[in-house]
Amino acid sequence: MKLYTKGGDQGQTSLLGGSRVSKADLKIEAYGTVDELNAFVGLLKDQKVNKKRSDQLKTIQDRLFTIGADLATEEGNKNVKKPDIVEGDVAFLEKEIDLMEEKLPALKKFILPGGHPAISYSHVARTVCRRAERRVTALHDQEVVDEIIIKYLNRLSDYLFVLGRMITIELEVKEITWESRV
Repeated sequence: MKLYTKGGDQGQTSLLGGSRVSKADLKIEAYGTVDELNAFVGLLKDQKVNKKRSDQLKTIQDRLFTIGADLATEEGNKNVKKPDIVEGDVAFLEKEIDLMEEKLPALKKFILPGGHPAISYSHVARTVCRRAERRVTALHDQEVVDEIIIKYLNRLSDYLFVLGRMITIELEVKEITWESRV
């Protein structure tokens, strides 16, 4: 079986369920951004400092794939079997955030990305996550999107921010803070 089908050569793609839409459709933009986020989480997972978090980050990648499948499904199609995001997935992120925050100093200034590539990858993933959240929210303004997806992405961006701070501590790197000129 060939990977390419030539079905998208005219700028159209298929949703789960079979209907075809423009590759510029907001639905495609939403799940495409979630896919991009998943790739950055993979890059973050591959950092040596995150070896002990590899399973945790793989779980997040699995949930992002689930979100992508949900977003790629035709609105209202009940025939496509796919896993769902549940409150327990959000609770998992909250628990991990709380565990990391117990080990972090109080946040007194805005943090700038940088100090080590692994820290920067965490912040890149965080910003892509925020963009995915905006795209999914825009899609939600047009069609029904399960609100747990928006909630999960919102919490995931918080997780990625705290993870960046945690990596800073683990690598014994000084946090880079924003210094206002005012």
